[in-house]
Formats: sequence, structure tokens, C-alpha cells
Amino acid sequence: MMPFRWRYIALPLVLLILSIGLIIYFYPRLPQDLAYHFKDGLPDRWLNRGAVIAWLLAPQSLLTGLGAAVVLGVMKLENRVQLTADKRAETMLLLMGNMVALPQLVLTFAMLTIFSYNAYGVYLMPLWILAVIVMGLGGIILGVLFFLALRQALARK
Repeated sequence: MMPFRWRYIALPLVLLILSIGLIIYFYPRLPQDLAYHFKDGLPDRWLNRGAVIAWLLAPQSLLTGLGAAVVLGVMKLENRVQLTADKRAETMLLLMGNMVALPQLVLTFAMLTIFSYNAYGVYLMPLWILAVIVMGLGGIILGVLFFLALRQALARK
């Protein structure tokens, strides 16, 4: 059986810890009501500080838990069907467990944008731009992995 390694969920854990660090740093600097939605760089919706933090931290925690659950589930399945632990299985676990870091990255940036605007009046950039960048990078990574898997499959024939 393959042992659990923290690196299988390292990126989600790092982003969760970073989010908690942002909350600790910004909390005393934030007003009671926070602007959380922006139109043309200006705030147009407001919400209580605690609600904003809960709405931003809850998905981070759930996504980290999802990454861990996927890794543990695959490891349990591997144990049931008695697969051999090889380099490909470890790479698959690394990819599957850390893939949830992509949406977490967008959430962390959203948190940073909200906090920086409300604490210092600095609006970083529209969230949709970062989301497009992250989706593009994710697509490139998956495309490269697909190409490598296809090349390996064709080399076996």
C-alpha cells in the first residue's frame, strides 16, 4: 500500500494557510462592513466582515478537504485492487490532490482583493482576469499531461 504523503495535497494546504494568514493580518485593519463586489473598480455591494471571511474561508477549507479525500480514496482503491505503487501512481496522486489549488488560487486572490480595497483603498484587478489566467494555465498543464500520456501509450505499441 502506498503511504500518504503531505505533498499530495501541498498546494491546497499552502493556499489554505496563506488565506488564514491574510485573515490574521488584515482583520484588525478592516472596517465592520466590507465591499465585496466591484463594478468598474468601484464597490457596489457590501457585507458584514465576519460573513465575508466565512464565505471566503469555507470554500478554501472544503477544497483542501476534497483534495485530501480524493487522494485517500484513490489510495484505498489502490489497496483494494492490489495495484503496485509506481512512479505513475505517485504522479497521479500528486496531480489529483493538488488540482484543487487552481480554484483556491482564485479564491485567495479574491480575498486579497477584498481585503486590500477595504483596508487600504487599493483595488488590484478584476477577478475575471485572474480566473482566465488560471484556467488557461490549468488547460496548458492538462494538455501537456495528455500529450505525454498519449506519447507514452503510442510508444508501447
